[in-house]
Amino acid sequence: MELLIAFSLLIVLIVFQEQIFCFSLSIPASPGYYQDGHFVIGGLFSLRVTARDKRIKFGFNDTMAIPEVVIVNLTKNYQHMLAMVFAIEKINKEPNILFNMSLGFYLFNDDFFETRAMESSMALLSGGSPPIPNYSCRPEKTDKLVAVIGGISTGISAQISRVLSLYNVPQISYAPFDASLGTRIQLESPYQFPVHTAALYQGIIHLLLYFTWVWVGLVVPDDMRGEHFIKEIREEMINHGICVTFAEKGPVFPSFGDIGWYQLIISLTLTRIVIAFGDTHDFLKLVSLIISSKTFGNIWITTSDWYTAILPFKQNLIYTYFGGALSFSVHKDEILGFKDFQRSVHPTKYPHDIFIQHVWSNLFECPHFYEHGVKKLSQCEQNGSLSTRSLNVWDMNTSPLSYNVHAAVYAITQALHEELSLRVNGDSLDQGGLQPPLPWKLHPFLQKGKLGRNINEENAVNQEDSATKIDIFNYHPLQRGTKAQVKVGEFLFESHSVQHLSLNDKLINLGVYNNQIPLSGCKRSCLLGFRKIEVSSYAFCCYDCAPCPAGEITNETGMDQCFKCPEDQYPNKWRNQCLPKIIAFLSHEDTLGMVLVSVAISLSAFSAMILGLFIRYRDTPIVRANNRNLSYVLLVSLMLCFFCSLIFIGQPRTLTCVLRQMIFGVVFSVAVSAILAKTFIVVMAFKVIKPGSTLQMWIVTRLSNAIVCCGSIIQVCICAVWLGTYPPFPDVDLQSEYGQIILLCNEGSTLAFYCVLGYLGFLASLSLLIAFLARRLPDTFNEAKTITFSMMVFCSVWISFIPTYLSSTGKTMVAVEIFSILASSAGLLGCMFLPKCYVILLMSGSHSRKKFFK
Repeated sequence: MELLIAFSLLIVLIVFQEQIFCFSLSIPASPGYYQDGHFVIGGLFSLRVTARDKRIKFGFNDTMAIPEVVIVNLTKNYQHMLAMVFAIEKINKEPNILFNMSLGFYLFNDDFFETRAMESSMALLSGGSPPIPNYSCRPEKTDKLVAVIGGISTGISAQISRVLSLYNVPQISYAPFDASLGTRIQLESPYQFPVHTAALYQGIIHLLLYFTWVWVGLVVPDDMRGEHFIKEIREEMINHGICVTFAEKGPVFPSFGDIGWYQLIISLTLTRIVIAFGDTHDFLKLVSLIISSKTFGNIWITTSDWYTAILPFKQNLIYTYFGGALSFSVHKDEILGFKDFQRSVHPTKYPHDIFIQHVWSNLFECPHFYEHGVKKLSQCEQNGSLSTRSLNVWDMNTSPLSYNVHAAVYAITQALHEELSLRVNGDSLDQGGLQPPLPWKLHPFLQKGKLGRNINEENAVNQEDSATKIDIFNYHPLQRGTKAQVKVGEFLFESHSVQHLSLNDKLINLGVYNNQIPLSGCKRSCLLGFRKIEVSSYAFCCYDCAPCPAGEITNETGMDQCFKCPEDQYPNKWRNQCLPKIIAFLSHEDTLGMVLVSVAISLSAFSAMILGLFIRYRDTPIVRANNRNLSYVLLVSLMLCFFCSLIFIGQPRTLTCVLRQMIFGVVFSVAVSAILAKTFIVVMAFKVIKPGSTLQMWIVTRLSNAIVCCGSIIQVCICAVWLGTYPPFPDVDLQSEYGQIILLCNEGSTLAFYCVLGYLGFLASLSLLIAFLARRLPDTFNEAKTITFSMMVFCSVWISFIPTYLSSTGKTMVAVEIFSILASSAGLLGCMFLPKCYVILLMSGSHSRKKFFK
């Protein structure tokens, strides 16, 4: 009998083990806010930060409870809960959505603590607090659970997923998308609302380039998300010429004795601009350091809308020293009716909301007391409203995370609607014996929505419109009637090739800089006229400036290379601008041109006077000696030589370029041939011809005329060949003279040009040689000495002409040739005819021929 009784008791214990165990541990260690419905959605939120032991505790009984101290009350995060309550109330008012069935919720606060998040997840599954793993203590709650929304960070979301994925319960994380969340845990990852990270990166880079900030620091939380951000943003920055001077990582909640962010204080001195990737809860410790490091005057750029009200009811120093910061936030439209809902929220309206008591106490500074472990308010405003609170403690605008919570509720509702629709179509929906769908049945419907489970699946960013709009906010110091955050611009990203940044500079307040844009670079940008030269591994940020070389400029600051001006322009002396070159040629208006014209005309007139003198005294012995016709030819050719120099002056044209060298060559060949003929007559007269032999003298005269004709014809042939092959033509010289475009005559065939000069030199050398040999003949009618001297002058001029001509450019080259023509012609004129003019004018009139010969 005793054995039978013992066996019966054992069976009873086994049957009622679950109920006894649940009853023995039903201590309200982690209470939640519950509202019943046909379907229940769990919510795990974070309203405050507590200091607790970092060791993970299991057991969840009162003997192992860990004392907690509240560090920060994030009252604004209560809006996340309100967004969920508002969405569920609005859905329940529409009976057709869930076929006359309602939604309920079960909300918990995990206080940014991963252990509590895991505990709350188990409480959702077991229906009681503390939770009982693998047991359902309250089936009326747990059997209705269809999905869970939470948590606010990657670490919390991962811990929640470790529990919920064991039972295949759908989880939607309302935190910003984290690509590492899909790989850091082995089990099924939560659904997320992805954002276009490329749009965020490009927006930051466009903002930096807009203000020419190319020397920046990075601050990220010490997790996979921070590592991923540093890797991707650094590559994009390098591609756009922006340098990362430091990349500091720190723990989200540093424990006592942890260095944490204190190393960042040293790095803040290296740059003015700091980019912080993360949300408010990632940098709670960092915010206090910003106040202590105010002397550095840094401007912060955040990748999310920071909630910086650490001390809610005081004029926060954070807004004074964080003022001037710029934040990026993916554009979200306001939730219709949500502001009115927030105005209506009051503790008396939601008496079962255990969280509103704590939030209301902080927002309205109400005295409170605890009754049976529950916070009770006293002496609060009867008609208090959230809309009356200042912006630093409560913002009526919908935060991005609240928008995600609201969207998550509707995503779950849509999945429920589709699952129930299948049951209605199959006539299997019986509201009398209604059973909520098993949570895992919602996965196919959630996967079709705008959600992503991991980085390998198509997610919302691929399904939404291609354009991503990001709002840019500026933090202003809090003043009466002044918003804490002001929208100052937006960035529209359609693709990597279609992007647009718009900023309202008038609204931007840069805090301590008094709206003066600070410089952020390893070195100030190189000025105009200078280029960068590398001095370190940060080649495009740290550099020295070197002046541009001659002939090159930079017309923008900070250029890597100088560039040359177009050929028709030249750099100014500062080498920052190209000026049009001046067109230059030897013109008649130039001083040098006028002098040469005057000299040429004077010498031509002088030659004409000598010619007239010789014609008048043509019967005198001094004129008749050595063939007076040759003297006429020589004088005429010299006069033409002086005149031909005028063709070289003026703007070069095709006709003048061709004529001037040809006329010069032919006329000079006539002059030098005439001198050669005169030399021939001198030699023949004293060496070959007998005195009184008229016939022989006639033959010599004919030969001298032939010499002139043959010498000239040969030069004409050379010029004809020159014209027929490669004649001279007008040309421009853009390089020889700085700042000038020189108009000149290109000689065409250089060989032909020097052949003309060489032939003249041959005739002159031959005349010089013959005259030199005949210099000792009788002096009375002997021109050998004067010919010798004139040829020496002629040869000296043209021998010195060649190197001078080759070393000259522009107008100087033309002037050298004109001077050589005038000097050699004047030398011939002076040496050959001035002595004869002296004799004609001063001696022939007073002496007889006989006396003259004596």
